Amino acid sequence: MDLGTWYSATADKIASQLRRVPVLSDALAPGRGHAVHLAVVLEPFLGFILDGSKRIESRFSMVKVPPFRAVHEGDLLLLKEVSGPIVAATLATEVWCYGALTPSTRAELRDRFGRDLRDDVPGFWESRESARYATLIRLGPVATLPTPLDCPKTDRRGWVVLRARSHQLNLFG
Repeated sequence: MDLGTWYSATADKIASQLRRVPVLSDALAPGRGHAVHLAVVLEPFLGFILDGSKRIESRFSMVKVPPFRAVHEGDLLLLKEVSGPIVAATLATEVWCYGALTPSTRAELRDRFGRDLRDDVPGFWESRESARYATLIRLGPVATLPTPLDCPKTDRRGWVVLRARSHQLNLFG
């Protein structure tokens, strides 16, 4: 089963688990236009997101791949363990995209966002030295799922857009 088909079949189950956090379940509502993303998050960073000490998720890449220019304020992020289930959800509350990264840009990112990125993990910046693009996402409220959801993702992508943004206007709401 591909991820798009899986998401369509599982969306109601996800919404049901998020009902206790209205701001998150509202992002799933039909007609809202928000995208839904699957973010595979490595430890210790997933734990830091869940304990609230990591408030900005980052993705660095050599090429323009999601989430670069694919995630926007208000989008829902489903947080998946590496080789494990989806364990939590959050909202993107602010998004910054940077292209043509330079050493000075990286230094600026480190100074401005380092603490919220939890860049105190050894090798954080060194492992991202060769990246040309960066996407930083400020995370809103994080809700753990009462029942983690298995996901049939088997490829190596760390980010998947499950439902694209809808640009349809709601004239009556």
